[in-house]
Amino acid sequence: MTRIEFILTTAVILFVAFCMGWFANWLVHRFTRVAQSDVDQLERMSQELHEAEETRDQAITYLQQREAELTNQLTQTEAELRAAMDGLRDARQEAEELRNHVEHLGGA
Repeated sequence: MTRIEFILTTAVILFVAFCMGWFANWLVHRFTRVAQSDVDQLERMSQELHEAEETRDQAITYLQQREAELTNQLTQTEAELRAAMDGLRDARQEAEELRNHVEHLGGA
């Protein structure tokens, strides 16, 4: 094998290797390429997710406000109940005192 034959054989082998590499690269990119419809679908899903997160945040804020209102209302109701119970206790005590007084006047 002469020097020229060796160079030509090496060049052909390198060229064939280059072509096989280029073809393999083309195949990989052909099968892994993302379609525009997939990108559009991902963008739409991203937008929907963002809207869902905003809705969730609004719902959490509403529930926190509602919970605060109900807690306040419960506290007021409990205070009113305590006041009513105290008034009832005082009325019973006064009624008992009046009964005792009437019995004392009736027995004397």
